[in-house]
Amino acid sequence: QVQLVESGGGLVQPGGSLRLSCAASGKIFNIYAMGWYRQAPGKQRELVAVITFGVGTNYADSVKGRFTISRDNAKNTVYLQMNSLKPEDTAVYYCNVLGGTVNYWGQGTQVTVSS
Repeated sequence: QVQLVESGGGLVQPGGSLRLSCAASGKIFNIYAMGWYRQAPGKQRELVAVITFGVGTNYADSVKGRFTISRDNAKNTVYLQMNSLKPEDTAVYYCNVLGGTVNYWGQGTQVTVSS
């Protein structure tokens, strides 16, 4: 059974940093992309950043220059380094892995940016 386990969320002041991790366990065939999405209260889930294997990375305009996505293939883990956090970054962040035609989702981790 495939599981995506996220960690690293929490409460941080504006301008601060957090690093999210997502470890995938179980067998995922033909991983095509790994990424992060977020959903704020009353809003739709949106793409934050994604690594498409063999292609590159893509970021939402709102996080470019502040967030960095990376992966560790040996550990089947994807990371999201978030710097210069703003209150509008407050949301539940979800890890996503696309394996073949199957989308896998983590349970979500809360990120709150507030003074």
